[in-house]
Amino acid sequence: MSFFKRIFGQKQKESLDSGLEKSRKNVFQKLAKVFTGRRRVDEDLMDDLEEALITADVGVETTMKILDRLRKRARFEAYAEVQELYEMLREEIAGLFQHVRTEDQVDVQSTKPRVIMVVGVNGVGKTTSIGKLAYRYHSEGQRVLLGAADTFRAAAIDQLKIWSERAEVEMISQHMGADPAAVAYDTLEAAVARNADVVIIDTAGRLHNKRGLMDELSKIRNVMDRIVPGAPHEVLLVLDGSTGQNAVEQAKQFTSATEVTGLVLTKLDGTAKGGVVLAISDQLNIPVRFIGIGEKMEDLQDFEMIEFIDSLLPSNWEEESYPD
Repeated sequence: MSFFKRIFGQKQKESLDSGLEKSRKNVFQKLAKVFTGRRRVDEDLMDDLEEALITADVGVETTMKILDRLRKRARFEAYAEVQELYEMLREEIAGLFQHVRTEDQVDVQSTKPRVIMVVGVNGVGKTTSIGKLAYRYHSEGQRVLLGAADTFRAAAIDQLKIWSERAEVEMISQHMGADPAAVAYDTLEAAVARNADVVIIDTAGRLHNKRGLMDELSKIRNVMDRIVPGAPHEVLLVLDGSTGQNAVEQAKQFTSATEVTGLVLTKLDGTAKGGVVLAISDQLNIPVRFIGIGEKMEDLQDFEMIEFIDSLLPSNWEEESYPD
């Protein structure tokens, strides 16, 4: 298809293919069972495709939306070919991402300092993602400052310190139990004084107390806005892709507690549940900004819809062969 054009260089694409290997295998095993031996599209095939997508972690709501559109396009009475249906499937999945709002994108050149607030529960890879983002911006020649505003756990401050050293960027912190808003205030004051380009603020995520979380994040926002008008310019929610549909529910809880402008999906290299990216993008209408596909510092990639679909669903399903 004309819109499935290569965006990444070869090294990036190979890294993405490798990171999504388990998810691609999972999806293709299911699709192969649906398509193999069939030459025409009929309602039985569509029912089997529905089951395959749902069990591939695309989710019921998103699967039904895709199937609805496919049924309208396939026109059973026209005897659509199976390969044609597969191409339609890729197009409709691409359509899920194309309708997501994209106005809130990180642009480290437009505002200085550019303030990014990162939210997410413990264990999803939040601190690791912050470290990798800091490394990326630092490698691009940006001056980066981290703020350790997750003061609920002493370990969170220590972990962020380790990542700041690995990324070779500075960090502002206080003691465990300190007021997170005070840490954010100090960080932005330091960022202005040191002429920083990018500020990344870590925060605590305690979903068992949504009201408290909402109040805390609102206070942090208000404090930052006093020093850098408009801050935070981006709020990134980090989700663990390996949790499948649980990540969708977690995202819904977080987005009800605070405004989220972008998503970071981590641990996709270690899971077969990459199909959840489709459900998250479709149901939340929030752009996926980055995906984690490995342990290396460079393995937090920009999310590119074309490349992701091409790695998850290569153009010719018959070329992929995976044993059960």
